[in-house]
Amino acid sequence: MDLTVAALVLLAALLHAGWNAMLKLNGDRLAVMAMIALGSGVIAAFLVPFVPAPHPASWPYIAASVALHTGYKLFLVRAYRHGDLGQVYPIARGTAPLIVVAVAYLLLGERLGLFGMAAVLAVAAGILSLAFVPGRSLGADRHAILFALGTALFIAAYTVVDGVGARLAGTPHGYVLWLFVFDALPFTAIALVSRGAAFVTALQASWRPGVAGCLMSVAAYWLVIWALTLGPMGPVAALRETSVLFAALLGSVLLKEGFGPRRIAAAGLVAAGVVLLRL
Repeated sequence: MDLTVAALVLLAALLHAGWNAMLKLNGDRLAVMAMIALGSGVIAAFLVPFVPAPHPASWPYIAASVALHTGYKLFLVRAYRHGDLGQVYPIARGTAPLIVVAVAYLLLGERLGLFGMAAVLAVAAGILSLAFVPGRSLGADRHAILFALGTALFIAAYTVVDGVGARLAGTPHGYVLWLFVFDALPFTAIALVSRGAAFVTALQASWRPGVAGCLMSVAAYWLVIWALTLGPMGPVAALRETSVLFAALLGSVLLKEGFGPRRIAAAGLVAAGVVLLRL
């Protein structure tokens, strides 16, 4: 993997962990998520005139991605309702690269070789090991785990769809901006229908974290889409999930979730995987 691509993905990982921590910190997560989606759409709408339009062949992928991102947001909000940042985030993000690698191999013929597979497996294993809390049964966390796994399926699906769509678009920038524009509509509508007039009040109370979150969200996914057009999907997806390390640190500092020896060992495993990806 090219060093520039790796740097782009690592920056995206940091930004992604930041807005997820913000989502977990705020009580009305549906309102914050809707604010992030709506704000991202507004930012993208202002920037669309300054980038080339995506090729017509990519528009079906944009439509599919909007549907998948909506499902992802709904599952993520439910997962954080039942579980901690330090548990939900690693399961969702750590499982997704394994699915992406398998799909990219089966559908796109991407073969990573020995180092590539070892790297992806090391990153995923390290990330997943962060998810399980010692002394707590899986049954007690079953709702959090199930919604996190559902979130992972949506992440893997939209990663593959956007990887192919952005390549067909001929412009990753045009692709991701139009994706943000249309992605704002369904989730905002869902929030309005489910909350009614109370949603407007919730937006007023949540606008500060929502604005910060949408800025981080736009920058993070823009960088990922760009990287997906420059490097193979599997390693890009795996490296992106190092955001779990940033999330673990943020969870430790902001949510007092702890960062003991087990998490340090997991971080070392992820770091080893990142080195292998670079090789």
